[in-house]
Amino acid sequence: MRKPVMAGNWKMNCDNEEALQLADGVTARAGQVEDALVILCPPATALSTVHQVIANSNVKLGAQNLFWEEEGAFTGELSAKMLLSCGCEFVIVGHSERRGRFGNPDEAEVEDLGAIFGDTDATVNRKIHAALAAGLQPIVCVGELLAERQAGATDDVVEDQVRAALEGVTEEAAGNIIFAYEPVWAIGTGEVCDADEADRVCGMIRQILAAIYSDDLAEGMQVLYGGSVKPENVEGLMAQDNIDGGLVGGASLQADSFGRLIEAAVASAG
Repeated sequence: MRKPVMAGNWKMNCDNEEALQLADGVTARAGQVEDALVILCPPATALSTVHQVIANSNVKLGAQNLFWEEEGAFTGELSAKMLLSCGCEFVIVGHSERRGRFGNPDEAEVEDLGAIFGDTDATVNRKIHAALAAGLQPIVCVGELLAERQAGATDDVVEDQVRAALEGVTEEAAGNIIFAYEPVWAIGTGEVCDADEADRVCGMIRQILAAIYSDDLAEGMQVLYGGSVKPENVEGLMAQDNIDGGLVGGASLQADSFGRLIEAAVASAG
């Protein structure tokens, strides 16, 4: 049986003191949880701080991004080796915001500026290879824009992203990947994909994995849902056969709300 996962993506929130307090609150509530995998992904500036807080707990540390080269003249980037030195075991790869794909740009210039993040299917693939080679587990994000969903292109977009992400990845290495389906239009908007539809797309991801590799790998891989996951909707999502947990944004920024999500994950394991 696949272990449920709750991964908190703090995005660009929390200075070191705030990160310490939040990590301490999560650890107090769920630090000894064994029936679910709990991952905190703070901003890079707080990785070492959070690692110190969770060091004697079952909570794991993840980063929000990485670069594929081991070292060099890449100002502002972080290598897998650097993340490992901070205590990371996981890393988010290909989040829609890193791809410059936003669910609700309030102004045209925000959409234009999104391109500066620069991730493409090709760079996502290189980052996955770098993470796996270093021993980090990638949480690989895929998902469609609202316009793509309205055009009936959800399945094609998701399949293209999954296949591109896994280009050149062996079955053995792929077993260390977690996928996260995040419909872009539901991220940070308060909108959530209907649980049955989210389950359908997560199930489709499994079918793609089975076609690329094997039924055994597809059945064993954890597939998460991301997009306005909160205590009010988590039970319906976790009740689905193909959803193994959440990649959580806003609700992970409060220890109480994230704790309730973790409790729902634990309950689903029973």
